[in-house]
Amino acid sequence: MMAFEQIPKKDWYSILGADPSASVSDLKQKYQKLILMYHPDKQSADAPAGSVEECIQKFIEIDQAWKILGNEETKKEYDLQRHEDDLRNMGPVDARIYLEEMSWNEDDHSFSLSCRCGGKYSVSKDEAEEVTLISCDTCSLIIELLHYC
Repeated sequence: MMAFEQIPKKDWYSILGADPSASVSDLKQKYQKLILMYHPDKQSADAPAGSVEECIQKFIEIDQAWKILGNEETKKEYDLQRHEDDLRNMGPVDARIYLEEMSWNEDDHSFSLSCRCGGKYSVSKDEAEEVTLISCDTCSLIIELLHYC
């Protein structure tokens, strides 16, 4: 189980003070700045115990955020989960579709399905293994992607 799955509602980007579109080098700079600021050894010896505890908690959160966002694979999984959470918040699922019901497009190596609005749902071959929700490229409808067991 991945670290971000243990606390799924944490926004690791906001913990680092970063935008989800930030590059890994930008994320690293923000991480390094924050980790030094909140490092337990950098705290004043005469600081109240409560503020020291808060700094330690913040330090731990910053470290967790970097462990997820600083690794290409875990960052990709986290970003996909965020995207799916956003889609879930947009509204109910319009339909449940098996991947095999979608059309394969050899040119761009993706699966697609026409939406009732005239737009289309599309997902790359790689993403098809990881995502469960796909939004229409034109309207706000969402389908759930199912896989045969």
